[in-house]
Amino acid sequence: MEQKPLKIVVYHAEQCDPKKCTALKLKRHGLVRLVRQIKLLPRGAVILNPFSKIAFSPADRERIEKHGLAALDFSWEHAEKPLMKNVRGTSRCLPYLVAGNPVNFACPTKLSTAEALAAALYIAGFREEALKLLSIFKWGHTFIELNKEKLEEYAKAKDSIEIVELQKRFITNI
Repeated sequence: MEQKPLKIVVYHAEQCDPKKCTALKLKRHGLVRLVRQIKLLPRGAVILNPFSKIAFSPADRERIEKHGLAALDFSWEHAEKPLMKNVRGTSRCLPYLVAGNPVNFACPTKLSTAEALAAALYIAGFREEALKLLSIFKWGHTFIELNKEKLEEYAKAKDSIEIVELQKRFITNI
């Protein structure tokens, strides 16, 4: 039985430089659907939200298959207030990873929207889909190379609690 394509949606707040915006590039390549209102994110989808208290884990795979994956494309300086109150659904924060994009290269947790989506897909066991998203960026392979060990370990975790334990270990080893 062939797997139906994953529903990947990005809320785009139009706060970034369109030339550097990874969400817009993903849209141009037909890899994501953009929405301009948070309320248009798919009901039940896993929403990547850096302010969530629950870590993303492989346990979120089934929900992604059923309802989709959503990212929030904000300028983080302006994001906290709207994200704390307006995001409904299943919010998850990604574990510790470093950026591979040229704007925030090697900065911990400062991932582009494309990197965040790819990381979630990779951790949830959708490696092909993750690599496909990153393949349209010259630097896409760099993100995987910088985070390979972490992504592989996170992908083996059972749940959010194990993810947090792994994250603590990675941060301690820095």
